[in-house]
Amino acid sequence: MGQLVCGGASLQCSFGAAPSTLMVLPANRVIQAMPYANIMDNKPMLNILPFGMCQSLANPTVAAATAAKFGTLTPMPCIPVTAAPWAPGSPSVMIGNMPALNNSSKCMCNWGGVIQVVNPGQMTVQVP
Repeated sequence: MGQLVCGGASLQCSFGAAPSTLMVLPANRVIQAMPYANIMDNKPMLNILPFGMCQSLANPTVAAATAAKFGTLTPMPCIPVTAAPWAPGSPSVMIGNMPALNNSSKCMCNWGGVIQVVNPGQMTVQVP
């Protein structure tokens, strides 16, 4: 099943130069220290923040800058474009009537990047 993901989780995009943070609004009404996320917490610039500089040639700004430099890859500022929800989500845990987001879920950026959870934003403490 994996760990459930909450607000403050660390994310990384395969074409991004820096990690990002998942922002989760308390709308799902499942909150411990931070609100838990579901697969629909995929909105760019609301839930998924930029990853520094984008290096994908599928991104029109990167393609234009690279063409202007005669083919030398020229990263441009990341603006995530995530139209599809996170997949696959948790098959057995529902949050806000949608599958919960777990740390093995991925989200695709329209520019070809694969966004994954690096740290789910919650820690498990084992007490002896």
